[in-house]
Amino acid sequence: MGLFPFAVLLLSSLFLLRFSSVYGRIPTTVEGPFKPVTVPLDKSFRGMAEDLPETDPRVQKNGGQFEPEQISVSLSADYDSVWISWITGDFQIGDDIQPLDPERVASIVTYGEFRMPMNNQAEGYSLIYNQLYPFEGLRNYTSGIIHHVRLTGLEPDTLYQYQCGDPSVAEEMSDVYYFRTMPVSGPKSYPNRIAVVGDLGLTYNTTSTVNNILSNHPDLVLLIGDVSYANLYLTNGTGSDCYSCSFPKTPIHETYQPRWDYWGRYMQPLVSKVPLMVVEGNHEIEPQAENQTFAAYSSRFSFPSEESNSYSTFYYSFNAGGIHFIMLGAYISYEKSSDQYKWLEQDLAKVDRKVTPWLIATWHPPWYSTYTAHYREAECMKVAMEDLLYKYKVDIVFNGHVHAYERSNRVYDYTLDRCGPVYITVGDGGNREKMAIEHADEPGNCPDPSSTPDEYMGGFCAFNFTSGPAEGKFCWDQQPDYSAYRESSFGHGILEVKNETHALWTWHRNQDSYKSVGDIIYIVRQPEICVIEQKVHTYRHGKQGDM
Repeated sequence: MGLFPFAVLLLSSLFLLRFSSVYGRIPTTVEGPFKPVTVPLDKSFRGMAEDLPETDPRVQKNGGQFEPEQISVSLSADYDSVWISWITGDFQIGDDIQPLDPERVASIVTYGEFRMPMNNQAEGYSLIYNQLYPFEGLRNYTSGIIHHVRLTGLEPDTLYQYQCGDPSVAEEMSDVYYFRTMPVSGPKSYPNRIAVVGDLGLTYNTTSTVNNILSNHPDLVLLIGDVSYANLYLTNGTGSDCYSCSFPKTPIHETYQPRWDYWGRYMQPLVSKVPLMVVEGNHEIEPQAENQTFAAYSSRFSFPSEESNSYSTFYYSFNAGGIHFIMLGAYISYEKSSDQYKWLEQDLAKVDRKVTPWLIATWHPPWYSTYTAHYREAECMKVAMEDLLYKYKVDIVFNGHVHAYERSNRVYDYTLDRCGPVYITVGDGGNREKMAIEHADEPGNCPDPSSTPDEYMGGFCAFNFTSGPAEGKFCWDQQPDYSAYRESSFGHGILEVKNETHALWTWHRNQDSYKSVGDIIYIVRQPEICVIEQKVHTYRHGKQGDM
């Protein structure tokens, strides 16, 4: 197993022993549904929801012009392959930008198993992207050269060392970094710890979140949308907590793209060694000239799109040991006639639960959130896709978007259901827009239904409830029974899948020690009760990003 995984397992065992002795036995979802709990707002803690300035040493470029920076690892579809990404060259911003030539430097990774010669070499591809505005006075942006290289033929659960860059020029190679591959896919094989976080941004609260994540020694990080929050800035670098409040008359929603570079530099100590898997949020839309969107998101990250047959940066799937993850896009078409829906249907049908017993889905805006912010905003997506996810018995759903924490009881179609997923909202990574604190079920907080649809997502599907305690109403008048626990604090979650049926979920507040937890539960699968119907569909991909 090696010393590091053993240390993590020992840390996990000691944590469970300590928690059990202090707080009593850890509850399981089988004992649910649980009575709804709302933790009162801690008004003494607001953290520092201020962005790191560009003068902060953690976001500044330290090496030469073409020395690799913003280095990150992401997974391919299975354990035997990963992607390494990095940037060389300097970005430009202003009126007269000259895009760099992506062929200027090679995209090479040399690698080998830890403490062995790095005799393996892989070559990838490079690109640049532009963020252009057809309005006088707005500053255009062109990125450095972005490199993506896929390593193949890797052994499972193995520590590798690597360097990236252009080996023909010594000063254009990185230092040596390390990553560990995922375990082989199987019912008894799982990553030790998976960190889950959303709406991260680059504030001082973000630094607390990332420091706590590092202290929990994850094997994988899931980022559930809303990454850099570059779109809270004008192109001149002026920022705000609320773009529409401060800049209501801009001809287009501007961004300050260097914030992406600052974010990549800050995150490198984590994501250069721990794989990061990202799905898009609304803050990644970033419209520009010729109706282009999502340029930074689609260019900066690597995705197992081709490997999972989605051929899209907006939705894809991958395995991590005995877990099959499905990453879905809420900001492209998801109707039953869409490419995304057809792909999802095909992907779900191919999952062998004897090999990957756990099925986990993620996307940005939640379907089951009781906060006023973004209340029932993604209802049309829920109407289109919920039946399909329920049919294939998805175990857990992770969302972001709402800047707070909430965990549901098992639920389907707003009704308690022991075979429905557990929905967990973790949009509390620490971004500049601050926390969500108001609940839609509290007096005076229920939003006007006409105000709930997202302008970009379109559609209106959130009607009054037709049954249950909220029948005839748009909001409940008390915390809904499907909401098990909610709290307005910044933080992150850790998922530890123990075996085919039990996974430990812990949520950690930023203001606590990383060893403390705000919420803890064993999520338990019951495959003998929740039977899956298997049916194979044929899918042929169409154009990426159909709307």
